[in-house]
Amino acid sequence: MAGTTAELIKLSPVMTQLTDRGVPFELWSTSQHVTGVDESLADLRMRTPDRYLLAERHRRHIVASRQVPGWMLRLGAAALRRRRELQTVLRTGGGRGTIVVHGDTFSTVLGSMLGRFLGARVAHVEAGLRSGHLLNPLPEEMNRRIVGKLATMHFAPTPREVDNLRKAKAPGDYVLTGANTVVDALHSVDKDQVDGVNLPDHFGLVTLHRFELLRDGDHFSDLLRLLARRSVDYPLVMVLGHAERTRITELGLDGLFSETFTNIDKRPYAKFLPVLARADFVVTDSGGLQEECAALGIPCAVHRERTERHQGLGENVLLDEMDLGRLDRYLSEWRDYRREPQSLAESPSSIIAERLTSAV
Repeated sequence: MAGTTAELIKLSPVMTQLTDRGVPFELWSTSQHVTGVDESLADLRMRTPDRYLLAERHRRHIVASRQVPGWMLRLGAAALRRRRELQTVLRTGGGRGTIVVHGDTFSTVLGSMLGRFLGARVAHVEAGLRSGHLLNPLPEEMNRRIVGKLATMHFAPTPREVDNLRKAKAPGDYVLTGANTVVDALHSVDKDQVDGVNLPDHFGLVTLHRFELLRDGDHFSDLLRLLARRSVDYPLVMVLGHAERTRITELGLDGLFSETFTNIDKRPYAKFLPVLARADFVVTDSGGLQEECAALGIPCAVHRERTERHQGLGENVLLDEMDLGRLDRYLSEWRDYRREPQSLAESPSSIIAERLTSAV
């Protein structure tokens, strides 16, 4: 079960592995994201969701926290109405069935709750990540802790996450996968094909989109001014979605963009990866992008106070703790963070699919 584009992307290699093994499954969508989902699935050569939990007239792309309560209530009501239908699907192959969720979004929590409500096993991919602070990042850390209590099969990327699960006394089985499935997803797209955008020969890539950053107008303004100033030394390309563009205009910051500090529209994942692969370094507030940079060996500054992910830290990834001075130094020293791409002995998606198959 998935609701966001990122969840679909990171579960796609697991679904491919299940398909290759001839294991039947259905893809259920909570419709947390709507815009661009079908395009991303097509780019990854994945089928569209088999079952939407919400009727089409109720599907809305969730871009603001104020939309979440109504969406969750509609999903809960729909699950209650369709309980027998969903239980029948889960038990088609015998047993009580398994609902697989990914990550730390509201869809992860809802999928886990639905699984328990329907009497199914709940398998959590990318389990055990912890920042050590309940409210930072919010709501991701809280979501992870809730799912840790609901899941009965925990697919943890490294021994650190397994240890976190043991300390939290999470119920069920812990399965070490060696990495997150994004490593497999990175190999599923053509990273050499950049379409519809002109990029400098050399550039740093910027993605900043988290609600808490956009809400802090003073800090966000100072951050963009720093990036604009530094772009004179090395070109920067910033990826902007609707929310970021709107906030930049509200703050009167459109004039910061120039020939050296350019912006491009947010792109579907498969079309974003070639842009990422061409970047010389990255500045982001995305934990997922931190992980992708760690796998690719691309220098990356994570503009957050805390991160639940340790991949790349102390190597090619800097956690700047929202300190603009540290970020400024990174923008001078990013070449020192270059590393070789990550290599794995076994695909994490293959490990997950094998375990899910044995649990059927």
